[in-house]
Amino acid sequence: MVDPFSKIEELATHMKEYVNMRIENVKFNAAEKSSGIAANTIAGVVVAIVFLFFLAFLSVAGALALSGWIGASWSGFLIVAGIYLAIGLGIWFGRQKLLRIPIMNSMIRQLFKNDRAHG
Repeated sequence: MVDPFSKIEELATHMKEYVNMRIENVKFNAAEKSSGIAANTIAGVVVAIVFLFFLAFLSVAGALALSGWIGASWSGFLIVAGIYLAIGLGIWFGRQKLLRIPIMNSMIRQLFKNDRAHG
């Protein structure tokens, strides 16, 4: 006859193994997702820096061109600064729709992209 306590012990051992495997699985998933978010963030920062250099040189060139066209050396830089002020204010007042929501959606998509493929 089979001892019921040995079966319960065996079941408890299997349950512990199962729980430990699930914990490891969650750890690996969290590590994978956080490293993906970190990689995307670093790539975004690098692209943003390159774009800012491009924009800075383009702005100086545009300001110099406007200054030569208008005839006053300060005028082109003032116009370019005014354009940036207008763009900055537009982004500030539309930051919820333009920045916050798309960034949140992107992070949520990144966190759950593998779950949809398996689920």
